[in-house]
Amino acid sequence: MYILYDLIFLLFATAYLPIFLFRKKFHRGFKMRLGILPKHLKLEHPIWVHAVSVGEVMAVRHLIEDLRAAYPDKKLVISTVTTTGNKIAKGIAREGDFVPYLPLDLSFIIRGVVDKIQPSAFVLVETEIWPNLISYLYRKNIPIVVVNGRISDASFNGYLGIRFLLKPVLNKINLFCVQTERDAERLIRLGAAKNKIEITGNMKFDIGDYTPACRQAGIFPLKRDPASREKRDYTDYKIKLGLKAEEKLFVCGSTHPGEEEIILEVYKNLCNDYPDLRLLIAPRHPERASEIARLIKKFGFEVIRISLLNRRTGEPANRRTVFVLDTVGQLMNYYCLADFVFVGGSLIKKGGHNILEPASQEKPILFGPYMFNFRDIAGLFIENKACILVHNRDELSLSIRDLLNNPAGMATLGKRAKELILENQGATKRNLGCIKKLL
Repeated sequence: MYILYDLIFLLFATAYLPIFLFRKKFHRGFKMRLGILPKHLKLEHPIWVHAVSVGEVMAVRHLIEDLRAAYPDKKLVISTVTTTGNKIAKGIAREGDFVPYLPLDLSFIIRGVVDKIQPSAFVLVETEIWPNLISYLYRKNIPIVVVNGRISDASFNGYLGIRFLLKPVLNKINLFCVQTERDAERLIRLGAAKNKIEITGNMKFDIGDYTPACRQAGIFPLKRDPASREKRDYTDYKIKLGLKAEEKLFVCGSTHPGEEEIILEVYKNLCNDYPDLRLLIAPRHPERASEIARLIKKFGFEVIRISLLNRRTGEPANRRTVFVLDTVGQLMNYYCLADFVFVGGSLIKKGGHNILEPASQEKPILFGPYMFNFRDIAGLFIENKACILVHNRDELSLSIRDLLNNPAGMATLGKRAKELILENQGATKRNLGCIKKLL
């Protein structure tokens, strides 16, 4: 079985290599993916948490703090696959922790890495299935827990075709803590044992501020006490953008190709009627900044890239300027500064992105119809009238006009969004309870 899977993995990796090179995925830490770890690494049976990218690291950061409190003698290994996820994980890590990249799922690499790290438990965020890693951990009697588990539509359809291969791997996992009943049902259909599944909710609702690293990463507190709900002072960021008191900032976060054109067309049509409206585009992939800058100029606007701004210029922004956020880990800062937000990946078939971050700051949120990666969260917000769903360019334009013409309605929409988050918190504590029972 291991030999067959290794062969399939190697064939896939060979075919994917040209794409990997083209996308410049090789980096300094890539040797860790090949199983090359520091020679003098001594971790004394740590708890290993794997979170593939930024979204998963952000979701699990509070659980990491709770694990520290529950097991103060344990060090942590926080692995990721992406460089951006690795950067955020390093900000959350403490002295003595280890933040590697996840090794490639080849049996001869996995064995060396697991034997070197010798984890006391393995916590997997959002149901990534790595057959060799899971099988070897099981063989070594190391408990495996999935937290914030979910099975997307695309993954489920793909997994059904290989259910006979997947079932024995799933049953080597000790416990699945999943987000929704739908996720539980899908796992059962794929072969997971029902008695190994707990519905604990979505940890992404547990937005807060545990450490200075979280603040640096752009995560801010969300408190239940109304008396402590003071607004953060974002004067520095307003100065940085050169915004005047009367100007409104429209932030479009995590956008993809095909969406920026729609946004710019809508913005161009709004500018004449709303001269104090400013636009900031934060692409999902900051390396697309140059491409977006060319598009902005094509629409007749000037471009300001955030990375090139002097932090305290104080110079007013030109009315024909569009800002482009081309840095990592700063989107939340600009969500906080925004008057209203569009969350991308949703006007085109990408599945949408996290709407909870702007919601936690009481921002009115707009998104498109393609939110299948966040189906349950989006459905909850729509049901509670805590967001605005737009299906196309015309609806986006009309909805923005409605917001700008109705400041009271805009404030009410933001308030509903934040209240909805507060009502759905607690998954992190429930997951910790499940882990503690298992260990």
